[in-house]
Amino acid sequence: MSYFIRKATVEDVNSILQLVIDLAIYEKALDSVKATPELLRKNLFETPYAHTLLAFAGTPESPGNAIGMAMYFFNYSTWTGRPGLYLEDLFVDESYRGKGVGKAFFAELAKVAQEKNCARLDWSVLKWNQPSIDFYEKKLSATAMSEWMGMRLEEGGIENLKKLAPEKL
Repeated sequence: MSYFIRKATVEDVNSILQLVIDLAIYEKALDSVKATPELLRKNLFETPYAHTLLAFAGTPESPGNAIGMAMYFFNYSTWTGRPGLYLEDLFVDESYRGKGVGKAFFAELAKVAQEKNCARLDWSVLKWNQPSIDFYEKKLSATAMSEWMGMRLEEGGIENLKKLAPEKL
């Protein structure tokens, strides 16, 4: 099976959305998908808060369907004084798993991280996703960060933070 990876363009919005939906189905969280073509267009291309690499079946000269994505953004490490690359989501279509696509995504992410002088490449993985954990640990030699726990506030929690602001005199 041949495939290639390239940076996503605005013309890829529908393919990106389908891969997001496919990822949500895999993670048993389809109801959580709120992304729309308009939101992806705005937040990935107009005001690029994140970036996407796409894998396609075929060759650049004769591309097929999108078969995977790596969506990432840059953060900053106060410890290193340098940027970091955070991999928000990595997804490879089931029929292409075990064929090197995941490794190829990480090779492309490494190029991006080195071009931007990133000190780290971070990501999260669901605790139940043992095949991915095995891939990260065994194939990439990634280290689990067991001393850190992820925290999150969603929209309602963000709104509630306003109550913590000091009163103006």
